[in-house]
Amino acid sequence: MLKGMVYALIPLWVLLCAIVFACIVGYFIMLGIDGELPLRKIISKSTQFFLVLSIFPAMRYLGIGCLELGFAQRRLFFSQLAKGFCLGFVTLMPVFILLTLLGVNAVDQTQTWTWALLLKKALLNLLMALVISWIEEPIFRGILLAGLAKKFRVGIAILISAFYYALLHFLETKTHIPLEQVTFWSGFELLGEALKNLWSVEILPAFFALLMVGIFLGVLRTRIPASLGWCIGCHSCWVWLIKMNKNLFNTDFSSDYAYLVSRYDGVIGPLVSCWLLFVVLAYLMVVKIRFQTIADSHN
Repeated sequence: MLKGMVYALIPLWVLLCAIVFACIVGYFIMLGIDGELPLRKIISKSTQFFLVLSIFPAMRYLGIGCLELGFAQRRLFFSQLAKGFCLGFVTLMPVFILLTLLGVNAVDQTQTWTWALLLKKALLNLLMALVISWIEEPIFRGILLAGLAKKFRVGIAILISAFYYALLHFLETKTHIPLEQVTFWSGFELLGEALKNLWSVEILPAFFALLMVGIFLGVLRTRIPASLGWCIGCHSCWVWLIKMNKNLFNTDFSSDYAYLVSRYDGVIGPLVSCWLLFVVLAYLMVVKIRFQTIADSHN
C-alpha cells in the first residue's frame, strides 16, 4: 500500500523538478530576450519542454517502447488521428449547441467576419490545438498512463493520470513581473503563487471537468491498442472547438444557465463533466453487454 502511494507520487516529484528547472532557466531566458515575454509564460513553456524531455529517460527506465507508449505504425497513426478528430467533434459539439440554445453563448456582434479571416483563425487555432495535444497526450496518456498501469489496475491508473492532467492546468499565476524587477528568485515567487492557487475552491468546476476529460481519454487509450493517435486527434479537436468558440462567441455569465460553465474558458464546467461521464458510462455499458453476448454465444 505504502509502495503504491509512493509510486503514485513520483509524477508529482517529476513535475516539481521540471518546474524548478524552468524557474531557474526562465530567469536567464528572460534576461536573454530582454523581457520580450512574461516570465510566467517562459516558465510555463519551459516546464512543458522539460516534461517532454522526461519521457525518454522514463521510457528507458520502465522498459516502455513506442508501441506500449501508444504510437501505432505511421499509416495507422494518421488514420487514428483523423478518426479521433471526428470523435472529438461528435462528443463536444452537442455541448456548444446546448450552450448556444440556452443563451450562455452569445454571438460576438463586435467582430466583422469574412471567409478569409474565418479560415485564417480556423487554421491558426488548429495548429495551436495540434501543438498542445502533441505535447500533453504523450505525457499523460502515454508515458504516465503506461507507467502507472505497470503498478496499478487500469482504472486506478486512468484516475491518477487524469488527476495530474487536471491539476497541471491550474498550476499557474497571472502575476506579471517587469524586467527591471525580475530577480533570480522571481520564478520561485510565481511558483509559490501558483501552488497557492491550487487551493482555491473557484477552480473546482473546471477541475472536475478536466478530470473527466482525462478519464475519457484514458479509457479511449486503454480500450484500443496503440491508440495514442485517437487521443491526440480527439484532444486536438476539443481544443480547436474551444478556441473557435472564444473567437465567435462571448460567454454570458449573467445567464440563468451560466452555472453550466466555468470562468476558466467559458466551456469547461459542470455540463462537460456530466456529459463526458454519461458518454464514458454508456460506452462501458455497451462494452459489457457486447462481452456478455459473446460469452453467452460461446456457452
